[in-house]
Amino acid sequence: CDWDDHDAREALVDALVRDALGALGSLDGQAVPATCAGAVELRPAEGYVHARYRLDDLRDLATAMQRSRALLDLDSDPQSVGDVLCRDAKLRPLARQAPGRRVAGAVDGAELAVRAVLGQQISLRAASTLASRLVARCGEALERPFGAVTHLFPTPAALAEISGAGAGMPASRQRALQALLAALDSGELAIDAGADRTEARRRLHALPGVGQWTAEYVAMRAMRDPDAFMPGDLGVQRGLEALGVQASAAAAELLSQRWRPYRSYAVAHLWGSLEPPAVA
Repeated sequence: CDWDDHDAREALVDALVRDALGALGSLDGQAVPATCAGAVELRPAEGYVHARYRLDDLRDLATAMQRSRALLDLDSDPQSVGDVLCRDAKLRPLARQAPGRRVAGAVDGAELAVRAVLGQQISLRAASTLASRLVARCGEALERPFGAVTHLFPTPAALAEISGAGAGMPASRQRALQALLAALDSGELAIDAGADRTEARRRLHALPGVGQWTAEYVAMRAMRDPDAFMPGDLGVQRGLEALGVQASAAAAELLSQRWRPYRSYAVAHLWGSLEPPAVA
């Protein structure tokens, strides 16, 4: 897939690396293993992203390729996104600076939702450490490990067997996680690109301890909703402050109406504006 925006390409792969660190082990800074009946290593190249697969069953190749495309948001239309976001004078500089910026996806909706709950009210590093422990404890070992990737992320059924004390998290977050796992395992909650987004959001909000940020984050990355938005997100608010915009949740929600139907991409631009510049 052609991808002319080198900086946006590098930024997305770097973001996926940060997302995977801890749970999958040490990465070299540009490789992104992603479990899918095996593993895929993604590396940015000139004009495209190079993928190298190691699968337990070659028949999974088509699925692995499709999940890689979703992970990198390769089916988006940057031109249409840019046309909408550039209408807003405040956001226009960010949209023009990285015209090909994509929204990171997920290889598995259930995994993404679990990671989102694990990460509530704690740092990325702490969430990654917790996820790493869960993978080591009840993840299925790969027949053909790929570098640091040695296990699949545990299934909801496997995670549900862990007691609150053994999971190493506060009781309130454990209750939220157990409720999520039960909904996923029973099929009551579907989280993927084909899910009914309205119904999935409703079911997520109904779970104890799951709020707007988690539901919108899951919608953005796992359900591929281009218009998901988290007005109370700290990164969104800091990005708006850097643009000289009032950054309260209410003000952010009002301003975001200008970015519809591509608010997820506005979030990606605001998050990206807080990242340190790449070193050539």
